[in-house]
Amino acid sequence: MELQALPSRIGQVRRIVSAQLRYWHLDPLIDRASLGVTELLSNVHRHAQPDKTCTVEIELLLDRLTVSVRDGDPRMPVVDDAEPLATCGRGLAMVAAMSESWGVRPDGESGKVVWFTLPTSTPAVTAPSIHARRTVLEKPARRFAEVGVSTEGLRPGHAPARSAVAG
Repeated sequence: MELQALPSRIGQVRRIVSAQLRYWHLDPLIDRASLGVTELLSNVHRHAQPDKTCTVEIELLLDRLTVSVRDGDPRMPVVDDAEPLATCGRGLAMVAAMSESWGVRPDGESGKVVWFTLPTSTPAVTAPSIHARRTVLEKPARRFAEVGVSTEGLRPGHAPARSAVAG
């Protein structure tokens, strides 16, 4: 889903992500995925330049859910050690703590993608073990579009190998 990362839209995206995870029968992941997408969108709202336009994508591949937020600001986030009682500056630390993995990668010359993964505790909606599912979040007025993803390069029983930049 493409959107402006404004506070009024962040709650809407949380509800859309939650609905999609319920559809995939991944209810145990809803709280962590919602927290993570909130933190990533809040960072776009606070830091991205020249504007707050971003794209949210969730992807379910075998035993792993990936949530990513793409924006048009090529600056990479800086992760500082925030004070334990700090009220801001802890978003990416929380994403790191609640996720299996997370990272940042450049997106062309004028943007980046910040992502995190969560392990799924059950097979992907009774899909065959080599089947991959991907959902690109569309604008709220549209239905979710499910698109098959190539399984070329998959190791048996695993998600695609990570690149050096991605994780």
